[in-house]
Formats: sequence, C-alpha cells, structure tokens
Amino acid sequence: MNDKKCIEFENVSKSYGSKQALSNVNVKLETGKIIGLLGPNGSGKTTMIKIINGLLRSYQGTCLIDGQLPNEVSKSMISYLPDEPYFQEWMKIKDALNLFRDHYQDFDWALCMTLLDRLGLDPNLKIKSCSKGMKEKFQLALVMSRKAQFYILDEPLGGVDPAARELILDIILKNYNENSCLLISTHLISDIEKIFDEIIFLKNGEVVLQKNCEELRNETGKSVDETFREVFKC
Repeated sequence: MNDKKCIEFENVSKSYGSKQALSNVNVKLETGKIIGLLGPNGSGKTTMIKIINGLLRSYQGTCLIDGQLPNEVSKSMISYLPDEPYFQEWMKIKDALNLFRDHYQDFDWALCMTLLDRLGLDPNLKIKSCSKGMKEKFQLALVMSRKAQFYILDEPLGGVDPAARELILDIILKNYNENSCLLISTHLISDIEKIFDEIIFLKNGEVVLQKNCEELRNETGKSVDETFREVFKC
C-alpha cells in the first residue's frame, strides 16, 4: 500500500500583469524526499511556494495538497519558512514559541528550546534586537520543531554566515519528519546539494528539469551545481 502524500501542480500558470511568473507547470512532490527548488531570481520559485501555502489564490490550473485544494487543513500539514522575518519586532522569541504552540498541534516546545540552545539564542531576546541571521535561525527552529507532512524552506541559509551553515543543515536533517517532503528553495546550491534526493530547475516560470540527483550525477558526471550553471549559463 502506497501511503505517500504529495503536492501536485497540474498545468499551473500565474502572471503579474505582463510578467509570466509560471507557465504550464506540472510537477509532483512526494513525501519521503528532500527536493531542491532551484532557479535564478524571477524564475517563479517564490510564486510556486506561495501557491502551495495558499497565499496566492488567483492562478490558472490546479494545485493539490494531498488531493485537496489549499485550505485550512492543508495549511496545518505544512511547516513554512519564508525568506523574510514575519514576527512583530516588539515580541520576544518566546512569544513566537507561544504562538506556534497555540496554533499548531504538532509543535514540540521542548525540541524548539533545545534547537534555540544549539543556535545560541535566548528565548527572552526581543526580536527587534536580533540580526537578520538571528531572526532566520529562530524562525528555522520554530519550523523544524513541528512534525509536519511538508516542510517548505525558502532560502534557509540566505542570511546565515558560512560558519553556521553546517549547523543549520544538521538541524534540518536531524529534525524534519523523515516521512515528509522537504522542499528547499536556495541559491547556495554547492553548500546544500549533498542533502537533495531530487531537484527541480525553474527557468522563466517553466520546469526545465526534474530529476533524481544520483541519476543526474551518474548521467552527466557533474554535480548539481555544475549542471545548474550549465543550464542557466552562470
């Protein structure tokens, strides 16, 4: 019996005025995999992520989360890390923990406190006093302290200094639900490709490649980063 859950895009297109953000996208993201969503700025990655999270509702085609359109039930299945801070500056870190505990039944308070300690963050620290990197770290701790079906991480290493990246990757790998789908959008491919099972390349709103990483390396003799640079002429 196949009990895998999935996110499916069926002929999804989205435009902002004359700008085509997504064009006839068909992809299937299954649980049990770590998937890299890769492409240059403006390729459509954030638009895809917003559709998955129900933040964009006006588009053509269909997005299904475990067989249903994005709704309150599907939102409860998704643990989402956006690419920018989203808590009020007046709050303390522990206030954000209280919000997550009240809102998500799968939130593990004790685990989050452990992760904050590993990241060197004081729960009593006010958010307005945190650097961009510190904000990203504590939001990552919140997201990875849930037992979700889908983890959607938008640039989880973007504001983190190189010395802390291995720690961040270790926290992601050791704390996500292994029966879930972990989707990571990133520009830092060489730093993170070792954890990917599969990659999706987006170019001008179109999927130009969806491939198992091991198969890709065996077929091309190149790393994911090298193939990316070749496809996008970086």
